[in-house]
Amino acid sequence: STDQMLPAVAQGAIGIEIRAGDSDTAHLIAPLNDEATAICVTAERAFLKKLEGSCRTPIAGLAELKGSRLAFRGQLLSVDGTACLASGSDGQPREAVSLGVNAAEDILNRGGASLNMAG
Repeated sequence: STDQMLPAVAQGAIGIEIRAGDSDTAHLIAPLNDEATAICVTAERAFLKKLEGSCRTPIAGLAELKGSRLAFRGQLLSVDGTACLASGSDGQPREAVSLGVNAAEDILNRGGASLNMAG
């Protein structure tokens, strides 16, 4: 369960990339967008970006819409798994970016940058 182990950031989300300015294709794929997933992934990716994570960095994050609130939990682990810094908060869905960034800043302020991270 996610109470025991958080997933990788944006785990299970599917993205579709199109050409910038291609309004015809954007219109065609618009019905495929799930707004709740997009909001959650926005918070998770903001967390990952602030921590400067990559596919090899042990970072976990999970955002969940709970009624009208967005709850975010994130973790940064050492490569060997012996250290873990966690943070989380909740707010309005429109605050998705700041929720992810604030959690990352909290981890960094508590020594996250010193964890032996793989880049």
